[in-house]
Parts: sequence; structure tokens; C-alpha cells
Amino acid sequence: MPAYQNHLSRRGAIQTISTGLGGIAMSALQSERAIAAAANPLAAKQPHFPARAKNVIYLSMRGAPSQVDTFDYKPVLNKNHGKEGKYGGKKLFGSPFEFRQRGESGLWISELFDQVAEHADDLCVINGMHGDSSNHQPAVTATHTGSLNFIRPSMGAWALYGLGNENTNLPGYIILGGGQKGDYGSAFLPAYYQGTMIGGRGESEGPPRVPNIRNTRMDAKAQRQQLDFVQWLNRNQLQRDGHSPITEGMIQSAELAYLMQTSMPELLDYESENAATLESYGIGGATDSFGKKCLLARRMVERGVRFVELVHGNWDHHAKLKESITKTSGETDQPIAALLADLKQRDLLKETLVVWGGEFGRTPQGEGGDGRGHNSKGFTTWMAGGGVKGGMNYGATDEYGYEAVEGRMHVHDWHATILHLLGLDHEKLTYRYAGRDFRLTDVHGSVPQEILA
Repeated sequence: MPAYQNHLSRRGAIQTISTGLGGIAMSALQSERAIAAAANPLAAKQPHFPARAKNVIYLSMRGAPSQVDTFDYKPVLNKNHGKEGKYGGKKLFGSPFEFRQRGESGLWISELFDQVAEHADDLCVINGMHGDSSNHQPAVTATHTGSLNFIRPSMGAWALYGLGNENTNLPGYIILGGGQKGDYGSAFLPAYYQGTMIGGRGESEGPPRVPNIRNTRMDAKAQRQQLDFVQWLNRNQLQRDGHSPITEGMIQSAELAYLMQTSMPELLDYESENAATLESYGIGGATDSFGKKCLLARRMVERGVRFVELVHGNWDHHAKLKESITKTSGETDQPIAALLADLKQRDLLKETLVVWGGEFGRTPQGEGGDGRGHNSKGFTTWMAGGGVKGGMNYGATDEYGYEAVEGRMHVHDWHATILHLLGLDHEKLTYRYAGRDFRLTDVHGSVPQEILA
């Protein structure tokens, strides 16, 4: 018998004997979940306290949507359109879009999101957001990792580290779209907590696919034998090195990749959905690309994927605002509304936190005649499901929509709130690295109790 097979055989025998002789003592010391977690670092773990949400779907609107044209109604700004503003000497630019009060709650929502507005009573609109940078990439990095420029784990990686994954055959953190790898990475956390990116930004030909998901040269049995040999080599390397995050990540990734060969094609087979569902997401029309992503996000959380991010770009509207933001909102309004309705119909919304937003907001003064500049002092995100109160506004910007003045929520507070809804205390979710305990929120962050259901 080859050495590696003998090693595997002896390991299995030892496990069988130890289970038989020490099963009673073991059950007294550790729960079944703790044993699974020891064998598999991605196994589901208990939260710090009862969770309101089990999964997160983050709708990442890259380029920064204008709050005063979408979810932050400013009649004073509109009244003073064309007048000199106090922000950089540029003229104020009122919104060209009609706002109406929606649902029983009466939330003011723009005509740009007429279909999302049908779910107004499920939305918690956070108007007091603010951040530290008005440059796109640092702000995107901050919304994902809590840091403008240091390499830090992303919030998806932190969620996976804290809670594990409920589906051992799929990644626990998936990104549908593009972006910089560092925004989804695990940094100093073990490599198996990093995000798995599927597809690219602007993808329009079919649903996102995973390349090389099938092995055309070996059947499953031969692949298993090959993998057992490779993993034997990897574990020997790990024993020699003592500690190697790269090798540990390779071991876990190789096992997951083997299991994904059967689970991932089934997951991405959106065409197995009925015609009415495909139509509701706008698949086949102008909303096809983002519609597929939204539908796949529902299929992912349905299968236990912990954290899903959907990327939609081109919200950087420095000119031709009316034309350009009508196009981008038109690509997302129907799919997002369908996602909310689908989750609710399947009784998944109450345990799935849906988060919408960009990296910062836009200015109330015009730029380039009919556009808006960057603004990190005040902007809007919203949350739905997952234990937040629906049909409410939290926080506010000034009368022109420039700066957060009430219920101010920094990006650190936003992260703390997302983790809290997942049952994680952001101050206790730490990882020891380079002689100190790190956390997603650094030394900041508080959770506004007013938005919790």
C-alpha cells in the first residue's frame, strides 16, 4: 500500500477507535457543532447572541448613487435650484425626479425606484450615513473592510469567520460582479474566509459561470484519489512548516473545489426556475444582467451561503444626471424589487438582511452643468429584512442633502449594525495578529437600537 494511502487508512482507524472508546467523554466536553468546527473551520458556528439574520445580500452600487435623487427628498434644494450654493460656490441643482410618499409608512422615494418603492414598508432608509473619503477606491475599500488604505479582512470574511457556512459544498462568501480582490479578501484571517468571485462587472452573456468547474479527464473516483494524494503532501508540508496560512488555505480550497463540481452547476442553473419567476426579475430584457445576479442571490441564501454581494457599476454621474441615473436605476429597480418579493414569498426575508448602497453620496450643487460631484459627508443606504424595522427613516442630512446632521451613522457603525443583526458583537469578533486584537470596526462603531425590530 502506498505511504499516503496507509497514512489515510491508519488515520481513519484511529478516528474510529477514539470515537468508540471516548464518545461519551467527548460528548460531555464538546457539542456536535464544536467537533465539526474543529474538523472544518468553515462549519456553522453559534453566534454571540440570538441572531436576527442568518444571511446577508449586499447590493453594492459602485460609483456612488445620488441620495437626493433616490431616497433623500429635499424640497428646499429643489426650491432653490439654480441659486448660488454654500458648498464650493457652485449652483444648487434640484432633483429632476418626482418623489412620492410610498406605502403605509409614507416613505419619500423617487420615481427612479418605483418598483422598489412597492416594498417601502420593508425598508429602513438610513439617511445619516457619512464616511472619510470622497475618492472612489479608498471609500469602496472602507465600506468593505473598515479601512481606507490598510489591507484588512472584508466584512464578508469577518461574517464567515464568526459564523461559518451552512453549506459545506458551496463557498460561504460569494461576489457576483467585479472589483479589486483586496475588497473581498481575508487579509490576515485564514485564506479560506476570503470571498469567491464569480463573473465580472458588466456581464451580459448568460449568468455568471465558474471556469473549469468540470474535469473532463477524470471521473469523480479518480479525482478523489488524486486529491487524497495531493492533500497528503500538503499536510506533510504543513507539519514541516508548523504554521502556513497559504498551505492551510490550499487544503481547504481544494476540498471545497472538489465538492463544488456537483453543487455549483446546479446552483447557477437559473433556467430551472419557472417562467413567471424569470419574468419577475426582468431576465431577457434591459434588466437581464442584474436580474440574473439577484435571482442567483436568492438561490444562494436558500442553500445556506452566508454572505452574497452583487456589484452594479456606473453610478458615477458627473454629467447628464437625468439620462445616466435613469439608465442605471432602470437596470436595478425591477430585479431588486423582485428579490425582495421573492424572499418574502419564500419566508426568507425575515432571516436575510438585504443591504443597498454605494461608497459615498453626491453633492447638492451641480457639476458639469447637469451632474453631481462626490460627497462623503452625507449619503443614504437602506436595509430590509433580517431584523430591521421596516417603513422608517433613520437619520437625516441638512435641508440641502449635503451633510449628515441627525442620527449620524459612520461606516464603522454600519458594519457594527450588520454584524449585530447576524448575532455578532463587533467588539468581541476579534482576531489576534501582529501582537494585537483586530476587528472589523477597529476601535469604533455603535449599533442604533432604534432600527432594530
